[in-house]
Amino acid sequence: MRLDPRAKLFLLLEANLLLFFHVGTPTEAVLTALFIVPLLLAGRVRSAVRFAVVYAALLGLSLIETPTSGGWAWLAIVPMLAVGIRMLLPCLITGAYAFTTTSPGEFTAALRRIHAPEAVVIPCIVVIRFFPTLREDYRHIRDAMALRGIPSGGGSPLRHPAQSLEYIIVPLLMNANTVAQDLSVAALTKGLGNPGRHTSMADIRMTPLDWAYMALCAVPFALFLTGVWR
Repeated sequence: MRLDPRAKLFLLLEANLLLFFHVGTPTEAVLTALFIVPLLLAGRVRSAVRFAVVYAALLGLSLIETPTSGGWAWLAIVPMLAVGIRMLLPCLITGAYAFTTTSPGEFTAALRRIHAPEAVVIPCIVVIRFFPTLREDYRHIRDAMALRGIPSGGGSPLRHPAQSLEYIIVPLLMNANTVAQDLSVAALTKGLGNPGRHTSMADIRMTPLDWAYMALCAVPFALFLTGVWR
């Protein structure tokens, strides 16, 4: 089961608002759990469990009281870093859910249903296709390195940073510009930039489940904004 792309965009927007308004820890924890549920329902069990474990670990680290004086005062940076990464995690969860369970056609149809301008639609579609293409290039580079007997897995980038820069980073950066140009040309060739009304084969529609889940996720945030629950 997957939510409508517009509902996914709503969750992504709400996750960014959590970071902007710096909500309390209880509100953040509840909403993070609600953001993980759609990943489970969409069959992304491994990703959902990984995000849940990481968030729980960061939450535990952020609640640790460290000494503020003496030789162990430097440990105070650990909960600070944990809080910073933890606050970004809801954005990563909703972003991973939105972009891994939505096809470019569905995303295009959703943006046009909410009357987003073409200056927003085209870059978004290019970005959606950019990272999977770049990941595929990275796999090809690793396969080529393996055929030549060059280590590329595990902790190899840390053990051989200069080699990783030469054999992985530089080719990826060179391909990135070409990939972005090719995807932009492909999007324009398919008529995404043409004026007038556009049709789509992607059948998207808001269901009662979409509205109910959006309302459920909005309740904790609304309670925090009104001061009822911190």
